[in-house]
Amino acid sequence: MPRQRLAIIAGVVAAFAVAAVLYVIHVGAVHAKPPALAALVDNPNPQAMPEVAFADGVGGHQTLAAFKGRYVLLNLWATWCAPCVKELPALARLHAAVPGLSVVTVNAGRGSAGSTAAFLKAHGAGTLPVYLDSNAALTRAFGAIGLPLSVLIDPQGREIAQATGPADWDDASAIAYFKALTAS
Repeated sequence: MPRQRLAIIAGVVAAFAVAAVLYVIHVGAVHAKPPALAALVDNPNPQAMPEVAFADGVGGHQTLAAFKGRYVLLNLWATWCAPCVKELPALARLHAAVPGLSVVTVNAGRGSAGSTAAFLKAHGAGTLPVYLDSNAALTRAFGAIGLPLSVLIDPQGREIAQATGPADWDDASAIAYFKALTAS
């Protein structure tokens, strides 16, 4: 009887050890960024997002707090920024491929909602919602010294990573990363 009990205890301990190893592997895989997202640098001290208003495509005001409870990829761009324009279609494909991720692309340049919508459509990104930072409030709040600037925000409304410059947002490995991130 004592050997049976010892065997049962050893089996239970082994099962917990295997489960722990699998959990660590799964969590590590979710948070390990692929090379396509090398520009997206983790923030070791997640910060709360600034309560800054920006305009939506119908003349209303939005804040990042409106997206709380979801992962958000905030992207500040401008029509005059060549790298920004180049990555807009990739952001639109990411937006379509990962429904659990709010892709919030904000035109930090000058322009109206109508001209921004037309620009997005003309550049293969017409499925992205229209947002404007006409008064540069978001740009100043994030201290953007260059565009594009992308900020990954967790469901608690904290900045967890940031990319200055373009990234391969629609690379298959990037899409898999964001699907895993939003599924956890």
